[in-house]
Amino acid sequence: MKISEIKDILKGTMLCGEDQMDTVIPAGGASDLMDDVLAAAAKGCVLLTGVTTDHVMRTAKIVGVGAIVIVRGKNPPAAFVEMAKSFEIPLMVTDYSLFVACGRLYMNGIRGLDGSW
Repeated sequence: MKISEIKDILKGTMLCGEDQMDTVIPAGGASDLMDDVLAAAAKGCVLLTGVTTDHVMRTAKIVGVGAIVIVRGKNPPAAFVEMAKSFEIPLMVTDYSLFVACGRLYMNGIRGLDGSW
């Protein structure tokens, strides 16, 4: 699924990474605990989270996350957005809850990190 499709499905707003909208995202995962992301995330996946600290961005960089979606309409701090830009990680926000955002992506065919449907 392309980042542009994720944006449409989640009615998201891009904060950075508009030049990467054609990037294909093979799978997705969601967590507010970055230890879980380190243990389970796959390179190039989309990470859905409600956390907007630099720890999230640093974890995403280490794992090689393909895009980040901030849920619940949170407005990340400017430093968070700047870090995403510097790491070249597309970043968007959606008003959907974490549960609903995951469900919408799942219903539209994105795989979970364990390959399940």
